[in-house]
Amino acid sequence: MAKSFLQLGVSEALVQSLNTLKITVPTEIQEKSIPVLLEKTDDFVGVARTGTGKTLAFGLPLLQQVVITDTTVQGVILVPTRELGQQIATHLEAIANAIPGISIGLVCGGTPIKPQIERLAQPTHIIIATPGRLIDLLERKAVSLKETKTLVLDEADEMMSALKDGLDTLVAELPKSRRTWLFSATMPGTIKQLIQNYMSKHVIQITASEQPTGKQEIKHQYSILEPIEKLDVLMHFLTAHDGERGIIFCKTKAAVNKLAKNLAINRFSSGALHGSLTQPIRDRIMEQFREGHINIVVATDLAARGIDVEGLSYVVHYHLPDVYETYVHRSGRTGRAGKSGLSLTILQPEEAAEIQDFEKELGIKFSVYEKPTQDSIEGNNTYLWAKQIFKTKPNHDIDPGLKEKVKTVFHHLTKDELIEKMLANYVLQHKIETGPKEAVVKKRKQ
Repeated sequence: MAKSFLQLGVSEALVQSLNTLKITVPTEIQEKSIPVLLEKTDDFVGVARTGTGKTLAFGLPLLQQVVITDTTVQGVILVPTRELGQQIATHLEAIANAIPGISIGLVCGGTPIKPQIERLAQPTHIIIATPGRLIDLLERKAVSLKETKTLVLDEADEMMSALKDGLDTLVAELPKSRRTWLFSATMPGTIKQLIQNYMSKHVIQITASEQPTGKQEIKHQYSILEPIEKLDVLMHFLTAHDGERGIIFCKTKAAVNKLAKNLAINRFSSGALHGSLTQPIRDRIMEQFREGHINIVVATDLAARGIDVEGLSYVVHYHLPDVYETYVHRSGRTGRAGKSGLSLTILQPEEAAEIQDFEKELGIKFSVYEKPTQDSIEGNNTYLWAKQIFKTKPNHDIDPGLKEKVKTVFHHLTKDELIEKMLANYVLQHKIETGPKEAVVKKRKQ
């Protein structure tokens, strides 16, 4: 039977906050980490998959060990993206309500630095930061880490490129007596090298085998498609899930932009997220997504870190991920809080054999997503064409005389007759007749 947070050593005040948030049962990573982080002074490595509660695993001990009367920066949490930083800050601030006077600051790149400098001029006990922005603030002498007791590296496997050139600078600003807590979903060679170079020889390492919360509620499907078929099948899938919210993952920024453009053309309520977008644009898209103003986000893996939106019905892997854990990161966005979710992977024929490897490695079972018939795809493309017409804004600059001429062409037709003629014209424009009962649809470009 799982222990309670009180049994793990969490203070009564923090437990009351957790109860208010309806968090009562620790996850495996929390149960294994919290007592060690509260009682030991050694460096620590925690390995657990996304969605298993790593934030509270380090957040609760960090909050509990803050000395309110000490106005120096006592803890630093480094994160790969601003979105993840915001998510962590929101969670910790909600729990920290139980500790009067505690101060948590978020300093990340992509936003004006001046307000962050002004924020750090005030007492700040815990800083949540992206590496580049924190280094910038250190160089400007806007913050001191000379008294920092704990450095947390969260999602370290996704932060290696950002840390590669800056970790030496950060470590030089920290006291040698600090503790370093590293949390990661995977343990690649780069992380092992980081542990060897920057952490003590007596590092404590634990691994949680627990699956992400709600994983059992995710239906895993795949479809094997030729590249030229992918867009049409995706559009058919999205139409079938019209009104539902989901994320589509692509490998590259260029692929995200191309697919997002196609979704916009076909009038899907969508937005794009990748690292080359300015932070204000990324923030606006995320706000629209959270508030339900757009239903679909097309994203790269790193840009999607920190997306914590309730009620996502599906995730689409438009490109097969390179590593198994990336699949877990992506799929874990849906099927949360006991709700069902769908994870659809689109494969090219040469990738088909990899499904068995994913099943074996991740302990999941895929079923086949039945490819829609050609007639069904044709019908869906016609429907999307009609949506384009319906959602096109009127052009009031068109010459009135021309408008009247066009009206005289159609004025004898009923609405139904006009629709029939428009559909017939669409069929002629988009089909090449090959026989009395057969037609070949012109393929969309992927």
